[in-house]
Amino acid sequence: MKLSVGIFFGGFFGALGVLLFLVAFGTDYWLLATEVGRCSEGPNNTTEEKVTFHHEGFFWRCWFVGDVEEDTNNIWKFWYTNQSPSKNCTHAYLSPFPFIRDEHNSTSYDSAIIYRGVWTVLMLLGVITVLVASFFIICAAPFASHILYKAGGGIFIAAGILFSLVVVMYVIWVQAMADLEHYMNMKKIDCPDFVVYVRYGWSFILAPIGIFFALFAGMLFLLVGRTIQLHSDLSHI
Repeated sequence: MKLSVGIFFGGFFGALGVLLFLVAFGTDYWLLATEVGRCSEGPNNTTEEKVTFHHEGFFWRCWFVGDVEEDTNNIWKFWYTNQSPSKNCTHAYLSPFPFIRDEHNSTSYDSAIIYRGVWTVLMLLGVITVLVASFFIICAAPFASHILYKAGGGIFIAAGILFSLVVVMYVIWVQAMADLEHYMNMKKIDCPDFVVYVRYGWSFILAPIGIFFALFAGMLFLLVGRTIQLHSDLSHI
C-alpha cells in the first residue's frame, strides 16, 4: 500500500465526513412535517383551510404558514427560497415534537425530555469527537507518527458509531415515541379534516452519508498507522 494514497483518501473521506456532520448538526431539517386542515375559526365558526409547515433540528424548531395548493405535500416547500418571510422558531434542544407540556401527562413529557436529552448529548459528543479526530490527523501528517494516525483513525470510527446511535435514536423517536396519533386526534376537534405528513429532511439524510465517510476514513488511517509502524520496525532491524 502506498502511504501517500492511503493518507490522501483518508484525509479526503475524513474531511467529507466532518463537513457532512457539521452541516447535519447545524441545519434544522432533520424532520419535516406538513399540517393540512379545514379549521373552525372566529366567533361565527367559519371554516378555513390552512397549511402549516414545520421543520426541526438540533438547535431550532420552526413553523410557517403556506398557501393551499394541489401539491401541498412537496418537500421543496421547505426550501429556503420557498419559505414564508414570517417564520416562527423556538429552541429545540429539549423540545420534543409534537409533545406539548399542557396536553400530556407529566410522566410522558418528562420521559420524552430525557430521551431528547440523551440524543442531544450523543450529537454533541459525535461533533466533538470528529473534530478531535481531525486534529489528531492534522498533527500526525508532519511527523508521520503511527500513534497519532492510529489514534485519529480510532476516534473517527468512534465518531461514526456515535452518529450511528444519533440516527437510530432519532428514527425511534419519530416512529415510536412521538405520539402523532394523539396529536392528530387533538387537532381534529377544531379541524375535522386535519392530516399531518411527516418525513425525514436533508439534514437527517446527510448524517448516514457522513457516518460512512467517517468510518471509512478511520479504517484507512488505522491501516496507514499500522503500515508506518511496520516500516519503522523493519528499519530498526
